[in-house]
Amino acid sequence: MAPTTAPSAPAAVPTVPDELRELLPDARLQGSGVLRFFGLRVYEARLWTAPAFVPDDYASHRLGLVLSYDRRLEGAAIAERSIAEMRRVGSFSEAQAQQWLTLMKQAFPDVKPGDRLLGWHDGQGLVRFFHNGRQTVETRDALYARLFFGIWLAPQSSAPALRQSLLSLPG
Repeated sequence: MAPTTAPSAPAAVPTVPDELRELLPDARLQGSGVLRFFGLRVYEARLWTAPAFVPDDYASHRLGLVLSYDRRLEGAAIAERSIAEMRRVGSFSEAQAQQWLTLMKQAFPDVKPGDRLLGWHDGQGLVRFFHNGRQTVETRDALYARLFFGIWLAPQSSAPALRQSLLSLPG
């Protein structure tokens, strides 16, 4: 008798997070990918955009970026790493760095496996952060928005393969 295989289950289609549904009602999944550090999964990222999204002009479009964590990380460490990554994308003053670091320390609590952070941008400088569906911080700063989301979406990203996956760019 020949071996049989059960049909594979269809891949689960990601659903728009509840907190993003109202902010981006026409959201569609642009792309997703996994950030690994020394081969270990740190988080899975999903980029939700409106239908007219243009990758090269990400900073002027509405979008939501969801990071689903696989590891424990301190919120302060996430904030400090974000500042370092933002410096790869563009320049800003030390005063701005301190202001943004304070903001992000409020926005990003310590995370554990299964936790989710979501950053939403309205395309005009308004940014809101959520932790497991609960809003933590809101700010209006177009430079901050461009540099922060540029960590993943700008050509200067330190994770080009993840950027390519998030933006669904050809290999």
